[in-house]
Amino acid sequence: MPEPRTARTYNQNHAPRTYTPGRRRVSIYVSWSYPAEAGRNPAELDNRFSTMTEIRRVAWPAYEEPRWSDPFQFQQGIAGALELFFWAWVPFQTYVEQVTGHPVPVYQRIDQAGFRTVLDERVLADTDTLFVFGLDNTITGQKAELAEIEALRHFLRREDACLILGPHHDIGASDDLAVRDIEYHHHGDLLVPRQQRLAGYVRGLMQGLGVPVENRYGLRPAVRERNQPAPLALARDLDPKGWLDGVSHFNFHQHLPHYAVTTDEPGVVQVLARQPIDLARPHPFIGAGGTEFNTFLWMPPAGDRAGDVLLADSTIFSSLFGGDESLRNFWRNLVSR
Repeated sequence: MPEPRTARTYNQNHAPRTYTPGRRRVSIYVSWSYPAEAGRNPAELDNRFSTMTEIRRVAWPAYEEPRWSDPFQFQQGIAGALELFFWAWVPFQTYVEQVTGHPVPVYQRIDQAGFRTVLDERVLADTDTLFVFGLDNTITGQKAELAEIEALRHFLRREDACLILGPHHDIGASDDLAVRDIEYHHHGDLLVPRQQRLAGYVRGLMQGLGVPVENRYGLRPAVRERNQPAPLALARDLDPKGWLDGVSHFNFHQHLPHYAVTTDEPGVVQVLARQPIDLARPHPFIGAGGTEFNTFLWMPPAGDRAGDVLLADSTIFSSLFGGDESLRNFWRNLVSR
């Protein structure tokens, strides 16, 4: 990643962006409590992120340069792993700023310094497209408040509003340890524990907003080429806005959620993209007949909701997992439609 052309800053409040016709103001909201995630006991096996030391061991020698491995330069505990998320979002933020002309702020529910930012007008007033990345381990107890749900309802009454929810995986939900082990060997990521249940906050938002979708499992995509997933099964006839124009695939990630639609009412949720699964690795979802999982969904405007609601996993916007023209087309579509 090239060095930024301007100096990095810290410890100041967001400067609101002025509305510019035709150029969307994009914001990212990360649902975790940074102190709660970073403060998890590394001796606990489940429901935590890896330490930087664990990442270095598994990914060796990818992070052996001093900028990553020297504890005087980079944190070696769980906090170091969390910082990798921020590093990996920079290319997405940079690209979106180039497309829209507006910088992309990243909010955290509770940040490194303990400042708590709920979803309210401070976040929403200068936002046209809001990404909510559901990366909180549910054990940390992040809950969507009624006032936040109402603020999002108000936001979505705007015709130009777009809410993109990205609840990550829910691995090991079963009480059966043998089933958890099957799930673990299906995705094959040594850094993910047998149980890691994420996105409790976004689940609460979805329930409150009437989004009939649940994030389930952590499924491994089928791979066509090295580190490139098999092409998506696309429902272009259900995509009048062109969210998927120029898109054939996303990036590769070992454990992605299946966005299960929980209503039978037609037209409420449109499944626009399904990802073929690696069927060579057993999984309960495959055993039940699944060969693809829902990976990109759209709720068209309805009732007093004039804005769009989309579901797309947060890893799609992370450079940790690669990317190419197809992915950048998807990014551009989301922030310019």
